[in-house]
Amino acid sequence: MTIIGGLVEQVMSAVGLVLYLAFMVLAFGVRAIVHRRRTGSAGFNGMRGRPGSAEWIAGALFVVAVVAGLVAPALQAFGVVAPVAAVDGWFTRVAGVVVAVAGIAATLWAQGAMGDSWRVGVDPDETTGLVTTGPFGVVRNPIFTTMTVAGLGLTLLAPNAVAIGALAVLVVAVESQVRVVEEPYLIRTHGEAYLTYARRVGRLVPGVGRAR
Repeated sequence: MTIIGGLVEQVMSAVGLVLYLAFMVLAFGVRAIVHRRRTGSAGFNGMRGRPGSAEWIAGALFVVAVVAGLVAPALQAFGVVAPVAAVDGWFTRVAGVVVAVAGIAATLWAQGAMGDSWRVGVDPDETTGLVTTGPFGVVRNPIFTTMTVAGLGLTLLAPNAVAIGALAVLVVAVESQVRVVEEPYLIRTHGEAYLTYARRVGRLVPGVGRAR
């Protein structure tokens, strides 16, 4: 690797780290502060279920994905790990910036569209409104979809094995959370109203995963 190539790799990895930290601050820190001011609650329900249960595993996978996603660009910026050659290159890095920024912006938009019903995790004893408009009219879980898009962009900025593994864990965590935790809760809470909505709108991708 040339000196210039190595410098570019470090700079883009640092950009990925900064974008990741900004994403966490905006999507969870700032959002929680705004939500508390509006509702009196920060919106964090935490991990649920006994250790080893499907609900607990889904939450644990999210934690693993978040930590690994943060560590990956830092490791590459300091030269501890190298990018995977098959997905490395200037086009990949430029695409990473575009996709990451778009995913972060879309996540914040989806969170805003959820309004007072926004939560991190599910409290089975709490009833929140069913949101079906805006981005929720395109997919039923737009926050998870856009978070995954942002994760893809951040992975392209520092495409090493740790980042790729973090993205894979995030995808599994999203699928697990939606299928095992979110959807059963929404069916119990909203009944036929949610099922009618689910028959019309895809789960994470438009038109895909509609209820039968």
